[in-house]
Amino acid sequence: MAEAHQAVAFQFTVTPEGIDLQLSHQALSEIYLSGVRSWKKRIIRLKNSVITGVYPASPSSWLFVVIAILATMYTRSDPSMGLIAKIQEHLPVSQSMSTQCQAVLSAVVFSTMLWLMLIFTMRLCLKQLLSYHRWMFEQHGKMSNTTKVWVALVRIFSGRKPLLYSYQGSLPNLPVPAIKDTVKRYLESVRSLMDDTQFERMTKLATEFESSLGNRLQWYLKLKALWAANYVSDWWEEYVYLRGRSPIMSYFLSLSIIAARAGNSIHSFFLYRRKLNKEELKPVSSATSTVIPLCAAQCERIFNTTRIPGEETDTVQHWQDSDYIVVYHKGRYFRLRVYQAGRLLSPREIEFQIQRILDDPTAPSKGEAKLGALTAGDRIPWAKARAKYFSSGVNKRSLDCIERAAFFVTLDDDEQGMMGDDPAASLDRYAKSLLHGKCYDRWFDKSFSVVYYKNGKNGINGEHSWADAPVVAHLWEVRKGREYFQLGYTAEGHCKGEVDSSLPQPQKLKWEIPAECEEQISQSLAVAQALADNVDFHVFSFREFGKGKIKKCRVSPDAFIQMALQLAYYRDQKRFCLTYEASMTRLFREGRTETVRSCSSESTAFVRALEGGESADVCRRLFRAASEKHQLLYRMAMTGAGIDRHLFCLYVVSKYLGVESPFLKEVLSEPWRLSTSQTPPQQLELFDIVNHPEYISCGGGFGPVADDGYGVSYCILGENMINFHISCKHSCPDTGSQKFGAQIKKALHDLIQLLSPNQKEPNKTEDGQQEVKKDK
Repeated sequence: MAEAHQAVAFQFTVTPEGIDLQLSHQALSEIYLSGVRSWKKRIIRLKNSVITGVYPASPSSWLFVVIAILATMYTRSDPSMGLIAKIQEHLPVSQSMSTQCQAVLSAVVFSTMLWLMLIFTMRLCLKQLLSYHRWMFEQHGKMSNTTKVWVALVRIFSGRKPLLYSYQGSLPNLPVPAIKDTVKRYLESVRSLMDDTQFERMTKLATEFESSLGNRLQWYLKLKALWAANYVSDWWEEYVYLRGRSPIMSYFLSLSIIAARAGNSIHSFFLYRRKLNKEELKPVSSATSTVIPLCAAQCERIFNTTRIPGEETDTVQHWQDSDYIVVYHKGRYFRLRVYQAGRLLSPREIEFQIQRILDDPTAPSKGEAKLGALTAGDRIPWAKARAKYFSSGVNKRSLDCIERAAFFVTLDDDEQGMMGDDPAASLDRYAKSLLHGKCYDRWFDKSFSVVYYKNGKNGINGEHSWADAPVVAHLWEVRKGREYFQLGYTAEGHCKGEVDSSLPQPQKLKWEIPAECEEQISQSLAVAQALADNVDFHVFSFREFGKGKIKKCRVSPDAFIQMALQLAYYRDQKRFCLTYEASMTRLFREGRTETVRSCSSESTAFVRALEGGESADVCRRLFRAASEKHQLLYRMAMTGAGIDRHLFCLYVVSKYLGVESPFLKEVLSEPWRLSTSQTPPQQLELFDIVNHPEYISCGGGFGPVADDGYGVSYCILGENMINFHISCKHSCPDTGSQKFGAQIKKALHDLIQLLSPNQKEPNKTEDGQQEVKKDK
């Protein structure tokens, strides 16, 4: 109870002698320091809002313009061409003000208006410059004169030392493609997947849609594009993520003494949040051009964010600040404050507090141990249980504590990683554990949950609705770099620094879970466990060669891997399938993702030729055509000329209008049996993976999209390594992650043998073709 009393600023007791008032100076001091910290953050946000609002100019440039105008007036010139005099005539000032003062004030008003006009013009120019995307379609090393001029202008108009969100107002809006272009590209993408009869039928549906209902839906979509910053993102978040009523166990990223590991990394997370709040993080730029900024809107909700369940749709709730995390260990939930007297706890102090939780012998309260299963099961039962059992009293206070926390931490008693007699199988178990754990020891509604295992291994589980994986990956990379190269550990394995022994104990959350709620927890756990048990996961690191050798073959590493996946899938299933490859659209404001349909007519022609025993020259020529087409499709998706987000939004409009489209209904019901994504390292300068291979991350993975399909995530590391995460479902007898992994390895070897640089290349059109890295 001591901790509870410390949290109360004052207590009073009514006695026969009167009221006995007791003040807690420690609590009052904490309240004061918390208020000071809150106001500091408000001031920083206000300052950054001003700096970002006038970017690419600076607030000090206003003074320069005012002085320049006044200096010009002093020379008896009128730079305003009479406007200053007009302003002076209509200036609502006191008659006691001298004429000279009125003239100066009018000049200041005119200077301010001129300054704002210049800012508007500069931002408009920068927005137009950032709308230029022809640079993506040029061969590396063969930059056109137009692009050279464009690069110079972008540098000029970009200003100096931008903050994280400085470019947001200058990023172009995502364009709405023409109906005829989208329909044409769609038909082209499915031609190789359909026989003549099926394709003729689909062509007829598409033509009817294009000539009739499509134009009407397109009109509404263009109207939205004029009004909204991004015509896709809000509907994508709502209908793809938040309205889904199924379990939301999503994706993960993976990478001593467990308490020490937690101490350094948790401290690093909060240092990252501090830079994020101050907007001191460098704006992320495109992988292919360092002068092109990417949209940073998703960064706003990394911390202090939770997905709130609803019966019809969920919502994403974000709080401005939180000075604590919630830690789960052996069925108990603890509130751990990471600020003391207005300062962030040192890594050693956080380690000390984590160890206190590990040593705490308290048993879970009734119904507490598996409470997290509610967030892993179906959303409607969780929404009803939340409204019925967690809307008041002690349960509401504890649930609010979890939902408002900066992020969630799990201290797992299992040991994970590559270990034992079968390191490959242990790595698979590691990946599965990060994906879903025990289905009750994560809080899947939190923006992200960090998992620390007994042997010091750790990883992160992310909720997908608020952002895409590269945003969380950026946080993870910065955290890992600071942990290893800045904070470090002592020789005994502890965090460096001293401990303030007066730190209050982490506060165990209290719950009153009735029997009916326990029954719902059990039901949600059964649903989640059935899904988790059905996931077949395989992780392997391909080290025979990497992008270094692939580039010597004059081909994009991403296109090479995608062709290998097409070849592997065909060998595994004896057919082709609709393939999803995620690309990013963050070149545009509030952009998220677009689909690259990697299975094209060119890729299927290449695979058939290779499997049909055609000559090496023919196969190489077809491979070049397929990889070139893949790169074209990828660049079109990145520049707003994709297929699937446009069709998705047209479908949403049709639902709002209450009209049915057989074409859209069929398109959106097609299964993605091969869902793929690359998670590229974004900050290679932080790690020297050649000399320090121990810092290599396994990357991240996700579950399959279709019941009879595969999910494949890959990460290209350095010049000689590619990590793969493969998932499918045990319930499908035709798929298997291990056998598909073997097919991928064989396909990679077969392609590199085909494209060996020792052989003469028949086609050099892709010589030096630039590699386009991508977001997930």
